[in-house]
Amino acid sequence: MDLQTTRKLANGIEMPIFGLGVYKMTDLQETIEAITKALQVGYRAIDTASLYDNEEQVGEAIRHSGVPRESIFVTTKVWNSDQGFDNTLRAFEVSLKKLNMDYVDLYLTHWPVEGKYAETYRAIERLYDEKLIRVPGVSNHHERHIEEVLKAAQTPPMVNQIEAHPYLSQEPLRAFCKERNIAVTAWSPLGRGGVLQDEVILEISGKYGKSPAQVVLRWHVQNDILVIPKSVTPSRIEENANIFDFELTADDMNALNGLNRNHRFGKSPENFHLYF
Repeated sequence: MDLQTTRKLANGIEMPIFGLGVYKMTDLQETIEAITKALQVGYRAIDTASLYDNEEQVGEAIRHSGVPRESIFVTTKVWNSDQGFDNTLRAFEVSLKKLNMDYVDLYLTHWPVEGKYAETYRAIERLYDEKLIRVPGVSNHHERHIEEVLKAAQTPPMVNQIEAHPYLSQEPLRAFCKERNIAVTAWSPLGRGGVLQDEVILEISGKYGKSPAQVVLRWHVQNDILVIPKSVTPSRIEENANIFDFELTADDMNALNGLNRNHRFGKSPENFHLYF
């Protein structure tokens, strides 16, 4: 594995296993510089959302990067207040215009808004059928949400982006997705930094001469979880990606798997209406 490694999705599209998340990147120049640095290092996936209010910067950075558009996997998402069939189609048009692109690689329902998320996914299917997106997917969907989506879906979601880190390993949901050939991407893969002082992680970090963040990101990758760590710091962007020159042993993986405490640093999809 290396930074160019991809995961083959259900429709045969190759999605990079490692990318840059741009949540809370709102300073125009800082955002462009962070994305530019990531692409220079070798990142080939950028994850944004309409909520992040930086789709324009993502598009600009990619256009001026010197890396061909077709070599970069771009994800964006429809926000909660824009959900429903027609609203989602309109929201996508806005996102596409802001990105100034002809297509998006992956389009996600950001959160499962009750009474709307199934219709929202139907709109995402329409965009897929029209070849405006290459991959249809969802985010923050639990088993019951996916089952509801699947009742009407002609094309099942191929990606589910969820909060995941050693304190929230999401093993049952990951197994559910694996059975249905749905790739799992972790947002907040470092638990917003909240797992990096864990004694077990620190001990393993010392053993390999790697940072705690590198150990956690390597844990994700070895668990077949795609990751999109966010950083605007050039040295951190480079450090985060430097995880392909070591491999965690089975014992270390078991120790890290054992840290799960079902602890969320973000909202739960079961009460996310607080986050509307």
